[in-house]
Amino acid sequence: MDVLHLGQSSALPANPEAAVLDYPPNPRPGAIYLVRFTCPEFTSLCPVTGAPDFAHIVIEYVPDENIVESKALKLFLGAFRNHAGFHEDVTVGIGQRLVAEMKPKWLRIGGYWYPRGGIPIDVFWQSGPVPEGLWLPDQGVPTYRGRG
Repeated sequence: MDVLHLGQSSALPANPEAAVLDYPPNPRPGAIYLVRFTCPEFTSLCPVTGAPDFAHIVIEYVPDENIVESKALKLFLGAFRNHAGFHEDVTVGIGQRLVAEMKPKWLRIGGYWYPRGGIPIDVFWQSGPVPEGLWLPDQGVPTYRGRG
């Protein structure tokens, strides 16, 4: 198994396009199981003002032949800190890139964005129908209710 980042010193990529993700073999091929990554402090930039936008991102997928290596994913998500994009583009783009490269049986992503202009924006995308027999727990992120 060749991986670029695991066990190595890796710099944060300059942008998401420059990020290289590692996809080791699925250690449980044939099993229907869910993998969940939660990034509660995700940051990108508003494409109009350049101000930072913050989100709680939840990525869930059912592996096929490969899984995504967590350190490489962390570096990929961190590369959005200097990336300008609308919430919809960022959220769906992350999901589509993972599907295109990893080719999971199924993937969904929830982007729970904190208020911009007083309005929180939640963006959800999935690659297709939920696989039969999959236990799919709630993403566990409540709707925005302020800080109280």
